[in-house]
Amino acid sequence: MKREYLEILKEELVVAIGCTEPIAVVYAAAKASEVLGAYPEKVIIKCSGNFIKNAKSVEIPNGDGLKGILACVALGLVVKGSDKELEILQEVTKEQLEEAKALLEKNIITLEKLETSEKLHIIVECIKGKEHIIVELKRTHNNISKVTKNNEVIYEENLQDDTLKGYSVDRSMMSVEGICKFVKEIDVNELKCLFEQVLAHNTEIAKTGLEKQYGNEVARTIAKYYGEENIYLKLKAMGSAGSDARMGGCPYPVVTVVGSGNQGMTCSLPIIEYAKYKNASEEERYRALAMGLLMSIHQKTGIGRLSAYCGAVSAACGAACGMSYLERGADVKVISDTVTNALSIASGMVCDGAKPSCAAKIATSLDAAILGHLMALEGNVFEVGTGLVKDDVEKTIAAVGTLAREGMQKTDEVILDIMLES
Repeated sequence: MKREYLEILKEELVVAIGCTEPIAVVYAAAKASEVLGAYPEKVIIKCSGNFIKNAKSVEIPNGDGLKGILACVALGLVVKGSDKELEILQEVTKEQLEEAKALLEKNIITLEKLETSEKLHIIVECIKGKEHIIVELKRTHNNISKVTKNNEVIYEENLQDDTLKGYSVDRSMMSVEGICKFVKEIDVNELKCLFEQVLAHNTEIAKTGLEKQYGNEVARTIAKYYGEENIYLKLKAMGSAGSDARMGGCPYPVVTVVGSGNQGMTCSLPIIEYAKYKNASEEERYRALAMGLLMSIHQKTGIGRLSAYCGAVSAACGAACGMSYLERGADVKVISDTVTNALSIASGMVCDGAKPSCAAKIATSLDAAILGHLMALEGNVFEVGTGLVKDDVEKTIAAVGTLAREGMQKTDEVILDIMLES
């Protein structure tokens, strides 16, 4: 058993309040404001295209309806508290909101597209008189990589091995077989302490999304018109409910995976609900979560954190693997067939930014993934050579990664151009 898988889970399961791209902007702006020690006279926020796409249309938690990157910068300058990282907007006072709105009205904040090879990359510049602060964040949503004050570097990330892309563990060691072995052999107590927050936070926000009116009420629509008597429809409703709430500005915390709260919920909530349906033991539930989350991370390693490929597809595939574990244990063949089927059905759904319709994409991705899971249980798997299916599940996962990372590069650019049209 490779204990690196445990370290990967520890690194990936991060609590965040609000959509991670806007919150990362708040976090970086707060850091710049703290270093400056005063409100700036001018702010320039530079973001990679993918960052702009995902921070453009989603409501900011505790932001009184505020949306957009400029509003995120203004809130960061006012709220500060960068030590809270992605939970920075846990508490925002009425006075702070008024200050942020006043800063926006002064038109001192400008947005520029950052030309960079990094998909996840922002730079915040704060200027006041002769004081000039630059804060750079890249690779992961809470990774401030460099801070400069008046041309002097006061902090710089120490990357001993740049091939790790900012991770502590080399992800190239991941495999379906290795994940199955880990899930089978790991002491469940080591998983329990990791997953307690997943159960608490992600379940609470999903329940809120079903009970209250958030976003376009995708989950409530599924529950009303499709019914919840069928367990698979209930899984779709639960998976999308958290996204309804989160994209609608609900200020509840979520445990993210691969930097995404939507993906964290898409992967975990169906497994939690299915374990309840199966009357699974606590141990089985935790092992199923480990299976699902690691399978989701494995797929996203080749795709990248941000791309034109909708991450809900990978997360839903992970959820289906967790369900397959609850049915057949850590059976490499069944898990591999679940992955092959799920990716054959839904790979290629585009990401056009974080927004309320993400909840519907989650429901659609879960529909495909659950079908792939049920087919695998019946011994049915799409044949080698059809579409993206290769003669080994690792090759299939790699092929999807190539499709997303290279094949959809132009798609990504066109999506952003369309979104930025006035």
